[in-house]
Amino acid sequence: MAKTQLNVRVDEGTARAARERATARGMSVNRYIEELVRRDAGEVGHTFVEAASDFMKQYEALFVEEFGAEREGGTHEGRH
Repeated sequence: MAKTQLNVRVDEGTARAARERATARGMSVNRYIEELVRRDAGEVGHTFVEAASDFMKQYEALFVEEFGAEREGGTHEGRH
């Protein structure tokens, strides 16, 4: 896979933490940062589903009030 150089600026505390954590894991800072970004990108879908679930739990009563209890479970009159 082709690599692209990415330059970032962070405060010294963040840089020190990145170096220490990379060393503790036996990898370069570049590899450590790359793995963090990949892991974070993979969590986006999971985070969205959790947020949608929380939203539905919070507003479920309003949906039932607005659309009626018969639609709550996806059932409609006249359908089997």
